[in-house]
This record gives sequence, structure tokens and C-alpha cells, in this order.
Amino acid sequence: MRGRTLLLAALLVGGFIWLTSKRDAGVRRWLSAPSQPSVSWTGPDVARSAGMSADEQNNIEIYKYANQATVNITSTVFQRGFFFEIYPARESGSGFLISEDGQIITNNHVISGRSPRIQVTLADKSQYDAEVVVRDPMNDLALIRIRANRKLPFLRLGDSDHIQVGQKVLAIGNPFGLAGTLTTGIISSLGRTIRDENGNELEDMIQTDAAINPGNSGGPLLDSQGNVIGVNTAIYGPGGNIGIGFAMPINAAKRMLEERQTGRPVLGVTGTPIFGGLAEALDLPREGGFLIYEVTPGSPAERAGLRGARRRVIVGNYEVLVGGDLIMSVDGRPIQGQNDLTRALRRKRPGETVELEIFRDGRRMKVKVELGSARATRI
Repeated sequence: MRGRTLLLAALLVGGFIWLTSKRDAGVRRWLSAPSQPSVSWTGPDVARSAGMSADEQNNIEIYKYANQATVNITSTVFQRGFFFEIYPARESGSGFLISEDGQIITNNHVISGRSPRIQVTLADKSQYDAEVVVRDPMNDLALIRIRANRKLPFLRLGDSDHIQVGQKVLAIGNPFGLAGTLTTGIISSLGRTIRDENGNELEDMIQTDAAINPGNSGGPLLDSQGNVIGVNTAIYGPGGNIGIGFAMPINAAKRMLEERQTGRPVLGVTGTPIFGGLAEALDLPREGGFLIYEVTPGSPAERAGLRGARRRVIVGNYEVLVGGDLIMSVDGRPIQGQNDLTRALRRKRPGETVELEIFRDGRRMKVKVELGSARATRI
């Protein structure tokens, strides 16, 4: 009897201990288990905010210093309204510093206007009035300057002659007035020709899918080393970005800067492009070219023996000066458009030689001319 009582007591004590341990283990599991999320997604076990890719780090590093040298440009043109009242019309765009003393490259159309007041806002929100130093309407470029009385951050100019389709690019600017906006993409194509708002052809443009919108004009297009390889200039179609933007190669801007010091290349002729039926009516080849009206005395053209017009004739509704040489090509490039001769000369430097194919007295001939120099257009 006593043995059964002891056995029963042992069973009761053992059961109590077993139940207690199971309950404590359950409590511990419940306390250590994560709470059920209230949303249908999960995140990483450990936050990895510093674990960025090499490409992301590259974007961040370039932006940190390039944004400091990118500026917002506002130009004000005073216009007359319907009731002859005077009111200011404001246009905005971007630009970038190229020297610590305040020289800024931008698009010519950003600062265009008869009497513009140009205001530059830096990344630190300080504002300065700017003066126009040089314009290059042919390439829609301009150089302006501010006087900040302190050293300013600036960008390095790269080499756009060796860029390739597919390489990464970054664009910084002020689209729709949103200062300091970074977009990235690739070079989509090279050597594009587009027309600006005035119908002028812009040649050798860089096409990119990096988002470019109104207000980006004049801002830098950068390579993965942070060098400027282009000046963001235009978008395809009206409105905003659709993945097709265009930038003027930075080497065109470098030529503008060189011409400021050395002058632009000069041939020394005036005339007009003539093509098609009008050319044939003047007994000139139908493919046409640039018909010389006048040769500047003492110019490279005069030294090379080029001839100007000798008489006037009326063809249809046109009065034309005839008898001068017809320039048909420059260094093998045919003259096919309004500004082709000017563009061909702009590819050269003063002192370099060009080979002209001309039509004179019913036959073609080639003439070599050493170009002269004239100061770049100053405002």
C-alpha cells in the first residue's frame, strides 16, 4: 500500500515538472518569434545601406562635385505687350563653370534676346549677374562670366572625338526649374544632325537616352570619369523627355574657346549658295555650291587667286551677281546647304590649308588656300 502511494506521488511530481518545462519552452519560442508583418513583403535581415554597387558609387561621387559646378541661368528680355506695355519675359536653362574665375559655358539659345539680363544661381544659392563674352550661334554655344570675388568649383573638359556608342553618361541640370537634377544613360548614337528653333542645322550631335528636359539646356553631359563630353542642347519632339536627347560635343566648345584667343579661320569671300534650277540657269553645275560675289582685298582668297562677280543678271525674281568662282567642295566635302562653307571652315584653325574644288569658265579645278584669322564674335 505504501509502495503504491510513493509511486503515485512520483508520477504526479514528474508530470508537473514535464508540463512546466514544455510551457516555458513555448513561452520562450513565442517571445523570440518575429511578429507577423502587416504587409505582404519582406525585407533583408540586416540593413545594407552602405552596400551600393560600384556603378552607384560612381554616380554619387561624380554628382557630389559636378553639381557644385553646375549653375542655373535665368535670362530676362523686356518685351512689349498687346497694349504696348513693357513686361519681362524670363527664360531659364543651365550651364557649368570651366574655371575658378567664373567662366561658364551654356547654350546660345539660353541667353538669347535683344537686351537680356542674365542671372546665374550657383549650387549654394548665391546669385550673380553675368556678362556675355563670346557667342557661337552656329553651334548654339556661348561663354558667359560672373565675378564672384572667390575661387569657384569647375569641371574638366574631356575629348568628344573618342567617345563611343554604349558608354555611360550622366546629365546634370535644372529641368523645369528643379535645380541639381541628375539623370544617367548611355550614348545612343553619334554624328546626328538636327535643326534648332531657327531652322539652323546643328551637326555632329551626341544622341543620348539620359533624360533631358526643358531647363537642362546648357548643362554638362559627363562621362564616367566626370569629364564634360557634351553640352545638353535639345530634345526630340515638344514637351518633355522621351528618351531621345542631344548634346553638342564639347570639342565644339573648345574650338570656341580657342578662337577667342587665336581668332576664327577666315577665307575672305562673300556670296550665296546656289543649287538646282537656278544653278543651271546660270550655266553652272546642277549640284551647285557657294557662288562668290566678292573677294576681300588682301585676304587668303585673293592671294589664292579666287575671283568675285563681274556683272548682275536677273533670273526669274532673283537678281544674281555672276562671273565669280563657284566653290563646290572643301577638302572633298560637297557644299550642299546654306551654311556648309562656314561649317567646313570652322573645322579648321587659322594658318591651316584647305583644298577647294571650284567651277570657273566651264571647267572644274582645285585650289589650295591658307586660312587667315579674325577675332571670334564678341558681344
